Amino acid sequence: MPEKAYLASWSGGKDSAFACYLALAQGYKISRLVNFISQEYKRVSFHGTESRMIQLQSRAIGIPVFQKETTPDGYEAEFKEAVRGLLPEGIRGMVFGDIYLDEHKEWVERVCAELGIEAVEPLWGKSTESILTDFIDAGFEAIIVSAQAKLIGEEWMGKRVDRDFTDYLKAKDIDLCGENGEYHTLVVNGPLFKRRIEVTEGRTIKRDNYWFLDTRKYQLV
Repeated sequence: MPEKAYLASWSGGKDSAFACYLALAQGYKISRLVNFISQEYKRVSFHGTESRMIQLQSRAIGIPVFQKETTPDGYEAEFKEAVRGLLPEGIRGMVFGDIYLDEHKEWVERVCAELGIEAVEPLWGKSTESILTDFIDAGFEAIIVSAQAKLIGEEWMGKRVDRDFTDYLKAKDIDLCGENGEYHTLVVNGPLFKRRIEVTEGRTIKRDNYWFLDTRKYQLV
């Protein structure tokens, strides 16, 4: 592992991927992606992305991933346990994709301080429109994998995050980055990636007033 290595908090979606990309561009050495999955569903909470897909992203990018199962009640302790176990690798800090929710940033900074590492927030304070535009312009490809059914139509599930989707969100006055959980994404290609992930079969399911894209078949190309 490189000296003064950093971890990247990784959900598989656009904000964590773009934060990792920007941190690398700023000279941070990312030694591992750290991904948390629900103990109950073996998927990324709220995104619905299965653990195997995250492992495929890791292979496509070329940065190893560390995955940890978490529970709703034990999340903070489980988060700390995971990160603490990686500190002997010379970890100096961790990169996160928060944008403007103060409670998220405060939690991250407190927990990282308790672990004795630096919290890095490359997206913090930027406008959501500039983040989404820069993400698309940088060449990232992301598909929509979950969304609040009352806000976003089923027809968008599996579709690309692009200018058309941006216009749709603007017309409905929905936060462009979905910072409040309006929608979640899966990054399948971009400047971080050495290979692209191709989803060849998927189906949309509805659970608890959310749409989820169940990715049935996918591969690296």
